[in-house]
Amino acid sequence: MKARLKWLGEVAFEAESGSGHRLVLDGAPEHGGRNAGVRPMEAVLIGMGACSAFDVVSILKKARQAVTDCVVELEAERAESIPRVFTRVRMRFVVTGKDLRPSAVERAVSLSAEKYCSATAMLRPTVDIRHEVEIVEA
Repeated sequence: MKARLKWLGEVAFEAESGSGHRLVLDGAPEHGGRNAGVRPMEAVLIGMGACSAFDVVSILKKARQAVTDCVVELEAERAESIPRVFTRVRMRFVVTGKDLRPSAVERAVSLSAEKYCSATAMLRPTVDIRHEVEIVEA
């Protein structure tokens, strides 16, 4: 896997993934940015959520669950001192579908958290990661 970042000035960068997709990252105005893109630590949080959501949907489909939507709401707390690493992340999965088995949804979230999600696995040793699940009938 590869990525490339190009400085756009001040504290803004354009990232290009190895698959050819682009993303602008920038800092907050109080840190010299223009608020023109995602903050780097927001990108880490988004990546973690996307990695886990990908797993959950994939696991539910393989379990023949009629999933129609999956939303992951993330909230992170950071250390007060530098480096301001994540100390706690709350992941709330809102999974919508027809006649979803709660045990299947819980299992999918658990498997992602404990086995499949690479981003979670990297953060798990130093971050308190909590999961919540809400199931919505389609």
